Amino acid sequence: EVQLVESGGGLVQAGGSLRLSCAAIGFSLDEYSIGWFRQVPGKEHEGVGCLSRTDDSTYYADSVKGRFTISRDKQKNTVYLQMNGLKPEDTAVYYCAADPGLLRRGSGYRRCRQEHDYWGSGTQVTVSS
Repeated sequence: EVQLVESGGGLVQAGGSLRLSCAAIGFSLDEYSIGWFRQVPGKEHEGVGCLSRTDDSTYYADSVKGRFTISRDKQKNTVYLQMNGLKPEDTAVYYCAADPGLLRRGSGYRRCRQEHDYWGSGTQVTVSS
């Protein structure tokens, strides 16, 4: 069975940090582009950032640039989202997604795919003020 499993969410005070993990089960993330998204109830999901399958380049939405970092551990078949300087507006359910396709052409966050073959079930992040 192919799965993406997120973990690491929780409650943190504003200014704090969390590291989310996205582990792949049943397939190797090495050949996949990765996206991180978040969603607040009643709103559409928002892209956070992505990681290229070819060279592990990363791109971020303006709302998180400079605070969030995506990385990959190939040995653990896991991708991470390090979140620093958290703000109450970062509160959401966070999802990772994987797709065998390449990133889009363009620059910055516009390179990130929105469609992905595989999605995790999400992990809640709550930032208190």
